[in-house]
Amino acid sequence: MTVTGAETSRRMTRQRAAVRQALADCPGFVSAQELHALMGGAGVRVGLTTVYRALQDLERAGAADVVRDDVGERLYRHRPGAGHRHYLICRHCRRNQLLDADVVERWVADVVRSTGFADVEHTLELTGICGGCRSDVDAGGSGAPPPL
Repeated sequence: MTVTGAETSRRMTRQRAAVRQALADCPGFVSAQELHALMGGAGVRVGLTTVYRALQDLERAGAADVVRDDVGERLYRHRPGAGHRHYLICRHCRRNQLLDADVVERWVADVVRSTGFADVEHTLELTGICGGCRSDVDAGGSGAPPPL
């Protein structure tokens, strides 16, 4: 099957469909390498390069949200519907919370109107330490991220 239009210009192979499903099954943000390892652990055979390419295609198609971690690695999360989203993400465990960012979107619209720019894109990344990780560190724990 070939998917056309906004979805992707690449063929929707069995492996790409598996990447899409595996991403949808993840509760939060995950790197391409982590997703590849999760898929391998579940017995799904797919190459790491295919995972990277499929995730890039999902991002371009608006089917995945992408943020960068503290070292710049891209992390992906399934986007269940249309529309741009903003998240608050824990730097330790990657717990994420969807934010109501209407004020940001209104500000961007105002910037577009006042500058005359078109096709403006924006990225807003908010990170912090969630209550659970903060409690762990306060209790003398390492604050190290738990395994995925």
